[in-house]
Parts: sequence; structure tokens; C-alpha cells
Amino acid sequence: MLLYMSQPQEATPPPLHSVSVAGVVVREDGRLLAIRRADNGTWELPGGVLELNETPEAGVGREVWEETGIHVEVDELTGVYKNTTRGIVALVFRCKPSGGTERTSSESTAVSWLTPDEVSERMAEVYAIRLLDALDGAGPHVRSHDGKHLIPAG
Repeated sequence: MLLYMSQPQEATPPPLHSVSVAGVVVREDGRLLAIRRADNGTWELPGGVLELNETPEAGVGREVWEETGIHVEVDELTGVYKNTTRGIVALVFRCKPSGGTERTSSESTAVSWLTPDEVSERMAEVYAIRLLDALDGAGPHVRSHDGKHLIPAG
């Protein structure tokens, strides 16, 4: 046994994860800010990779503004979502619009204020649930998905 323990063991590399942030921007009339992504044409909430030197709240503000032209006040964390296939952990925050004008960017081909029903119609379930979770007031929620389907907790 001692001989076995003294032999070098192959180290397994630590898992690599990316942390992203996203904003569920809720207007006074209850509509939600969404973008159509330029890279794949899907509807999602604005967000992206958190920079090393910024707080999650600052990252949400930056990402929403870059992709939509809307400035926001960050209210609260409403969910933590992990894409198990891509190793992305997303922190989602409910926000209020505080200025700016809707515009597209190099990352978005459309910017729209959607009703909750329109969110469910246009977005894949794994992304729509993030907006709907932010509205229910029961968060923060913790969910995982494989990129296409939610994975049951447990």
C-alpha cells in the first residue's frame, strides 16, 4: 500500500466554469427587455461574461447597456443557472430601466419589450424560465440545464 501511495498520481484538472450575468429588465407596464442574438438568432435576456475586475451588479449594467442601449438600476439576484454542457454559471438580476434608448448592437439584431406570454412563445424554456423566475418573487432560484432542457433538482 505504501508503494502505491508513493507513486505519482495523474492529477485531474479542475473543472472550468465561466460566470455570466444577465438582467431581467422590467418596465413599469410589466414588459420585459429581450434581445435577438446576432450570433444564433435566438431571443434571450441581455447579458454576457462577467469581467474579472467588476462586480456582478456592474457587469449586469454594462452588458444590458452594451446590447440594448438601456441603462438600468439593479434590484436583486433572482436566480443562479448552470449550463452543464458549456460550464456556464449565470447570475440573473431583476432590474429597472433608468434611461437610454433602445438600439441594437453587434451582439443583438433586435431589442424588444415583451409580455410574459411573448417571452414564453419566443424563448427556449431554459432562457424563458429566467425571466419568469424573476417575476414570481420567490427567488433566488437555482436551476441547471443542458442547453436545451431543464434538469430536475436533486
